[in-house]
Amino acid sequence: MIEMLKAWYQRHFSNPQVVILALLLIAGFTVILFFGDILVPLLSAIVIAYMLEGLVLKVQRRGMGRNLASITVFSAFFLAVVVSALILIPLLVEQVSQFFTELPSMLSSIQQALLKLPESYPGVITQAQINEMMSLVRTEIGKFSQVVLSFSISSLQGIITWLVYLILMLLLIFFFLKDKDLIKKWLSGYLPQKRILVQQVSREMDMQIGNYIRGKMIEILIVGVASYIGFAFMGLNYAFLLSLLVGLSVLVPFVGATVVTIPVALTAFFQFGWSSEFGYLMLVYGIIQALDGNLLVPLLFSEAVNLHPVAIIIAIIFFGGLWGLWGVFFAIPLATLVKAVLNAWPDDPPDKTSETVA
Repeated sequence: MIEMLKAWYQRHFSNPQVVILALLLIAGFTVILFFGDILVPLLSAIVIAYMLEGLVLKVQRRGMGRNLASITVFSAFFLAVVVSALILIPLLVEQVSQFFTELPSMLSSIQQALLKLPESYPGVITQAQINEMMSLVRTEIGKFSQVVLSFSISSLQGIITWLVYLILMLLLIFFFLKDKDLIKKWLSGYLPQKRILVQQVSREMDMQIGNYIRGKMIEILIVGVASYIGFAFMGLNYAFLLSLLVGLSVLVPFVGATVVTIPVALTAFFQFGWSSEFGYLMLVYGIIQALDGNLLVPLLFSEAVNLHPVAIIIAIIFFGGLWGLWGVFFAIPLATLVKAVLNAWPDDPPDKTSETVA
């Protein structure tokens, strides 16, 4: 057994380049696993900087220097964030509060619909089961309301903390854009000079992650805006809140669209009932999802992602379990990283005796 493990180690780790790559991967995963919560501003800044890097390069191609291009793009991004916050956050707060105000009437409608089930299916479901189910639902909603209330009461300190994090994140984004080459040169100074395998993987991942993040942000924006236009045109309540959920659902391939369909369908049913308006709205929603999956995703990610759906689902489960929302968001890039490492991993080392004979 020991000889087998020794042979396996010599076969796969006899190359120093492989050892360097393996140590860097282990160190990176360890830092994110144990310090991911602390590094949220840093990770967020890296994500946004990747997203804005393409715009900086486009501005540079028009003859502008790196510093001036970074300042221009960052200023436009900062202005967009401020305007969006001033317009969208009050609307979101209003719709969330309206939802909780109307929640009791929704529960009453659900209860009235459920009470008809024992009459239609007397041998399958009973009145006692309906009452127990509604009692459980009301209990869980009461617990959730208490959590929301306690959060709102003790949120002042959290708001101040997040404002500090926001300022730090904005500063990091600016310096990541402005001093990208300087930072990369500084980091490379701590790595061995001979790191061909690491450079091969990093070049591929730099392109893959950058394309994926920019593509995913564009997809969220397009799907969210299209959903809001469709929902608002049909007069659906909580159009902004639901369109935000639909836009964010694209972060989780396959699963997100299925899960977010439930609140959209329930809201439409409570408002329109079994009517033609309900059917038209669900048709519009289905068209948006179909265009996203069959047109938008292939256009945005045809070159960035080349993974089997099974690999994507496994990556979402694994990395989502490790790092929560961040793991879900980066599941595809991390799966691509694993694939890039496997592709770059050298084959069995050549037989020294055959080299001598040659």
